[in-house]
Amino acid sequence: MTTARLFSKWYTDSRNVAFQYDREADILHISSRPPYAEQESEELGDDVIARLNPKTGDVESLEVLFFSTRLLRSDLFELPVTADLHRAG
Repeated sequence: MTTARLFSKWYTDSRNVAFQYDREADILHISSRPPYAEQESEELGDDVIARLNPKTGDVESLEVLFFSTRLLRSDLFELPVTADLHRAG
């Protein structure tokens, strides 16, 4: 199943944020929209990849590599982005 098909079932509103864990690849996907070919990628450090809107530069999704190993650490896990979160609906 493609990543786009995997995510498409969670998006009913473009403002929602979806979390999807890929066990086989050990990647946590955090997305506000399904991936698309034009998105740009940027390594943010600490094995976190951002998918960016090519026109605005806004972060549309994050991929956290080696996610399961982060859960075993005792230190705080922070993402190198800021967020303005609101309740959906």
